[in-house]
Amino acid sequence: MATKSFMKNITIKSKTAANSFINALENAEGKSRKSVQSGKAVETIKDSERIREIFSK
Repeated sequence: MATKSFMKNITIKSKTAANSFINALENAEGKSRKSVQSGKAVETIKDSERIREIFSK
């Protein structure tokens, strides 16, 4: 998640919206992110010509 989204001001204009927001915060409390396994191969490329070749396709 982008850092900017944490710094954004929000305006809650109704009691229903306030309740929904509070419920979402309470529901998220204590939950941690799930670990994700990728089935794709990973390769570190440092050669600038190889990088240009990959992105030129």
